[in-house]
Amino acid sequence: MGGAARRAVVAGASGFIGVRLIAQLREDGYEVAVIGRGEKSDAQWSDGPALAALVDGADLLVNLAGKNVGCRYHDAARNEILASRVDTTRALHEAVSRAADPPQLWLNASTATIYRHSMDAPNTEADGRIGEGFSVDVARNWEREFFRGQLPTRRVALRMAIVLGDGPATRKLLAIARLGLGGAQHDGWWPAHRRYRGIGEDPSGSERSGWHRTRGNQRFSWIHVDDALGAIRHIIEHPEISGPVNLSSPYPVANRELMASLRRAAGRKFGLPAYRWMLEPAMFVLRVEPEMLLKSRWALPGVLQDSGYEFRWPHLDAALENVAGNLAGKEL
Repeated sequence: MGGAARRAVVAGASGFIGVRLIAQLREDGYEVAVIGRGEKSDAQWSDGPALAALVDGADLLVNLAGKNVGCRYHDAARNEILASRVDTTRALHEAVSRAADPPQLWLNASTATIYRHSMDAPNTEADGRIGEGFSVDVARNWEREFFRGQLPTRRVALRMAIVLGDGPATRKLLAIARLGLGGAQHDGWWPAHRRYRGIGEDPSGSERSGWHRTRGNQRFSWIHVDDALGAIRHIIEHPEISGPVNLSSPYPVANRELMASLRRAAGRKFGLPAYRWMLEPAMFVLRVEPEMLLKSRWALPGVLQDSGYEFRWPHLDAALENVAGNLAGKEL
């Protein structure tokens, strides 16, 4: 059959999700153009007219841009994490607003970390409670910029849980298990700091960090990269879906279950339970914040399940076994 190919524009495509997404879109028949900072990009973030020209007439726009949060939240990193999300989303919003033929669908990355530390009830898109502090404020400002104003384009914010695959979060989780700290993680007292304080125009939460008595029961919401990509394809094919969508497995686990699964995937029979005073130095060495393991993230994929999406990897053990097998022989 003839006719012009569908055209997709992907921003922030250099990460492990973006690379696989581009391959999937091309497999689905899209011509794909890329926005970024490299010489091979079809448009640079600093070139507003080029962005507008690229977006005009596209069928699909996907924005995955944002500094990796697998770092320590010192002031420069905090500011870059926020700006790399809000500023790029604002640039795309302006391009879509100017387009004579705007995209039919705009998918913008977000995070399930927008929800509160929750150990008493899960969060769906319909009834989830927004949290407070730095990570939440990044997500709130990100989505506020994305959803502001009226556009003729369907908009979906992808509230991603921690994505398991050939990415930094999975590698660091497996590294923790291999280091022998594969037992449950227990939050507890630690000298207060200011790295988690709110950010943006209306910062939320306390100026100083706090803690929760979790006993290794904090929830861990996750999604296999295959299902993250499958959910994106599902959203594209279901025009009734708009607004925030949780990209998370329907079966989140407690931290102690997560660590047991990681030990099995890493081939470790034993793992020391890690209390906050032990975890803080280890996470400092790994250059990541302890909240990755200590915050109770409990998100459920209400929109995806209600619209009929079937998960390929709904259960953690099978998902981690698959990921660890794919990473075998690669440097962690």
